[in-house]
Amino acid sequence: MYPVPFPLSPSLWAATAAPAPATETLHNNHHADVVVIGGGYAGLSTALHLAERGIKVTLLEAREIGFGASGRNGGQVIPGLKYDPDDMIKMYGQERGEQLIKFAGQTANPVFDLIAKHNMDVPHLRKGWIQGAHTPAALELALQRAEQWGRHGAPVKYLDRAQTQSLLGTERYLGGWVDERAGTVQPLSYVRGLARAAMNAGVNVYTESPVDSLALQNGKWSVHTANGSVVTSDRVVMCTNAYGGDLWPKLKTTIIDANTFQVATKPLPEHILNTIMPEGHVCSDTRNLLLYFRRDHQGRLLMGGRGPFREPKGPEDWAHLERVMFKMFPQVKGESFEYRWCGRVAVTRDYLPHLHEPAPGLLIDIGCMGRGVGLQTSMGQAIAQYVATDNKLALPFPITSIKPFPLYGLRRIYVNAVVTWYRLNDGGL
Repeated sequence: MYPVPFPLSPSLWAATAAPAPATETLHNNHHADVVVIGGGYAGLSTALHLAERGIKVTLLEAREIGFGASGRNGGQVIPGLKYDPDDMIKMYGQERGEQLIKFAGQTANPVFDLIAKHNMDVPHLRKGWIQGAHTPAALELALQRAEQWGRHGAPVKYLDRAQTQSLLGTERYLGGWVDERAGTVQPLSYVRGLARAAMNAGVNVYTESPVDSLALQNGKWSVHTANGSVVTSDRVVMCTNAYGGDLWPKLKTTIIDANTFQVATKPLPEHILNTIMPEGHVCSDTRNLLLYFRRDHQGRLLMGGRGPFREPKGPEDWAHLERVMFKMFPQVKGESFEYRWCGRVAVTRDYLPHLHEPAPGLLIDIGCMGRGVGLQTSMGQAIAQYVATDNKLALPFPITSIKPFPLYGLRRIYVNAVVTWYRLNDGGL
């Protein structure tokens, strides 16, 4: 799924996903009420929920459905944001903060609700997410997070060392906390399921139809594709995240498009598999350079984490994750790896999703920070409500101006320096 300059196994998700929906490339000019750019979770959720309101929608995807983060992520459906509830209230005030906590806490729900509603062919499981604490300070933080979300009615609890070891199958954590709202999906099957649901609702979905430019004239948008076709519309919603390129001025300079890497073993023997996350939890930990891992529906163990900022040159770029997996789960040592893949994550300056409206009728959604499955499904619902009603209170985040990262051209040097610093302070594995 991800083009690399050497022979490499395709993404696990591309190899094990439900078939892609039958789509076409745009070859004609036409008009829509709304054009959505980007065939990932946010774009498809927006398009689906607009169409269900009777709004005529055309969705344009530059490559294939789920080509970006929606087809390459770790499949963990985790509610919440990078900030804890008390932080959100400090940042936004009591009333808006409480609204944001409510929104963030429910983001996993729409994923599983949509799978059920549309009878999607998506392997999924909802057994909860564990955040493993790797230091005493991180353990205290885990306790605080469990306490804060508990005050807001979330089904969470603190885990001591023995409980964490029992639920994860590794001795590497001092404890942690579990959030029972979370779960897991086969991510590419899910985004393909969203595409089918959107198409069934009347959305015109076009793939291999990259947008070259946008123009606003006399209150109407003209969306020009690389093959010469033009779609005119009243409004445009852009949901390209880390893969938007130069479509809108300076937008790409508002994020760090870091690379995240993943490996997957071959399906494990049952006697080994039963010792790893036996109840079906998923996990990511408290490291700055976090590790995230889970089992898949076919019995593989997946491990994700940092990788070089550049594009991969060979299998050695995944070797650190393979070493980490064997240290975390010694029982897996000797088992072979079947898949290696990577993809871009859009990281904003404040680690929050951003909504921009740089011109009348154009809304841009960008920034996932690793929780995009639930977050962007929910954002699509909110964006659809805003586009249909013009009520800004429908949006969970305020609309802000486009603000580039300082010294954006040096971002690779910056990221590499930060990675080195975090590695020194995270504690080795």
